[in-house]
Amino acid sequence: MVKITNDKRQTTNDVLFSFAKKYIPGGVNSPVRSFNAVGSSPVFIKQAKGSEIYSEDNRVFIDYCMSWGAIILGHAYPEIIKELNRAVKNGTSFGIATRLEIELAGLIVKAAPSVEQVRLTNSGTEAVMAAIRLARAYTKKDKIVRFQNSYHGHADYFLNCEGVPLNFRKHTLTAPYNDIKKTKELVNRHKRGIAAIVVEPVAGNAGVILPEKGFLQGLRKLSDRYGIVLIFDEVITGFRISYGGAQGFFNVKPDLTCLGKITGGGLPVGAFGGKKEIMKLLAPIGPVYQAGTFSGNPLTVTAGIVTLKALKKLNPYKGLEKKTKRLCDGIISRAQDHGVKLKVNNIASMFSVSFEDTELFKRFFHGLLKRKIYFSPSMFETDFLSIAHSDEDIDKTLGAIDETLKELRRG
Repeated sequence: MVKITNDKRQTTNDVLFSFAKKYIPGGVNSPVRSFNAVGSSPVFIKQAKGSEIYSEDNRVFIDYCMSWGAIILGHAYPEIIKELNRAVKNGTSFGIATRLEIELAGLIVKAAPSVEQVRLTNSGTEAVMAAIRLARAYTKKDKIVRFQNSYHGHADYFLNCEGVPLNFRKHTLTAPYNDIKKTKELVNRHKRGIAAIVVEPVAGNAGVILPEKGFLQGLRKLSDRYGIVLIFDEVITGFRISYGGAQGFFNVKPDLTCLGKITGGGLPVGAFGGKKEIMKLLAPIGPVYQAGTFSGNPLTVTAGIVTLKALKKLNPYKGLEKKTKRLCDGIISRAQDHGVKLKVNNIASMFSVSFEDTELFKRFFHGLLKRKIYFSPSMFETDFLSIAHSDEDIDKTLGAIDETLKELRRG
């Protein structure tokens, strides 16, 4: 247990961060948590319930990060906690097949229009890695097409950073998102070598960029024309913008789908699935190897089953969309009142707020944090609502935004 110093000149978060940096590179286990993008030490959270998170220094925030979209029923949803308490008494991990895995897989297959079979993993990154491997085996080709500013996890062929061999990068082609003309030109130049086109149907890691009319349909036609596997990365959008995900919302069927976040009800999860003719290439019935000790973990699948069943029963999507729109419209209205230029993107229960000046975003973020509102600490990330967010939460948030924008106007 980290012992907190009595030095009144340092906050609890500062002390925890200094300890964290001694034992963890950069003090965090995922870079965006460091608050580098907003120029401060991170907040450390000890508890969450409903729409709120509780920090180690005993502040309570209305949360719009919601574990980066994984929490749609609200933190510590009572039915999930009850079932997890029951499941944990039976053991935390078996590494052996369970009845629960079948139930969650069945729920996913019935929900996602294009998924005939599904394999569970431990993260969205793993899911996308496996989907790419399957596409390459199915097509006997190597190259993949991705889109600028998209994020599909931290596999080598999706990153341009130190430690990634050039041989990996040469197989990855990049096109501008929402530009079907330039995508066609790129594919035409490399059509004989392209195994897959992988796309976030809504670019959630670039500030909630919606697909323009005909873009996803154009990718489907392009893939069909050249025998390319179309992969939808629905790690964020799966069960978020509709029960059938983005493919159900936009009525476009990919060949393979990658899932995560909501699928695990707040526990670590990933999944990939699609046509049987592609999925049958997986070991143990096919030559494509993929495995994981904790894949289909009994606790994860328990939380996932409760979550998907609740979403099916409650069908909260219209209500979530209405609340999110009220929040987004309120942000835009107050920005106009104060003469502050910002941009709000929104679909379903996803939204983002961005500024042309990154310094303005930093001040906006900290202005809200000071007023006990937690937005994601990067203007290129997505914020989310859950069914636990109340009208009172939105009213409080809009009040905090009004005061913060007033401060920004004064400089």
